[in-house]
Amino acid sequence: MRGSKILLNPGHPNNKWLTTVDLRAILANPHVYRLWCAVIAQKRDLYVDEFVRPQSQHRILDIGCGPGDVLDYLPAVEYVGIDHNANYIKEAKSRFGKKGDFRCQDLTETVSLEPNSYDIVMANGLLHHLDDASSQQLLTSCKQALKPTGYLVTFDGCFRPRQSPLKRFLLKMDRGKFVRTEPEYLRLAEQAFPEVHSFIREDFYNPLVFPYTIIVMRAFASPLDSAAEAAVKLVTAKGR
Repeated sequence: MRGSKILLNPGHPNNKWLTTVDLRAILANPHVYRLWCAVIAQKRDLYVDEFVRPQSQHRILDIGCGPGDVLDYLPAVEYVGIDHNANYIKEAKSRFGKKGDFRCQDLTETVSLEPNSYDIVMANGLLHHLDDASSQQLLTSCKQALKPTGYLVTFDGCFRPRQSPLKRFLLKMDRGKFVRTEPEYLRLAEQAFPEVHSFIREDFYNPLVFPYTIIVMRAFASPLDSAAEAAVKLVTAKGR
């Protein structure tokens, strides 16, 4: 944290295994980041189709958007991507042009300029980089950015009972030092949102290359009616 701002790229983790190689600095290069996502076979299409569920003309805010690759999987939406990494923003603008609005901007500044104006907010892979206080500020700002009918979607690494030793090892070696359990993530989100649903997935990456447990949360700015809640529960059951 710096003042009241939310940092999308927290500082270097103090891990001995990173004394000679700064993975954060390496992955800050958009081309290396894109190659890494290809190697681990990150399934953005699955994530977008099942959980983001964008509709044409939706207004979407992507926090920590990176080089904006998620745009390849979105319909004709009004997309705003923010990131502190100027190289990412430059690459996104070069690749996608006017298809998205890319800004080197802080989340608190974005919310102050455009409160209650987004149908969907995405915070992909952020919470496990932030301590509880910073996560709470992020989630509160996300709620302030949403329309009353809008929702936040997050995904992060997640510890769970009876997890394989390899999966736990990969989670412990993550660049983010605040990987949590499902109840811990939910506890944070429920302090900011009136309704939160969680989904545990083991299939967001190629399991032979990167066996990794993910939690997706969908947090709604307003309570759901019974029909909408039943639909969400159906997806929840499918994802378990």
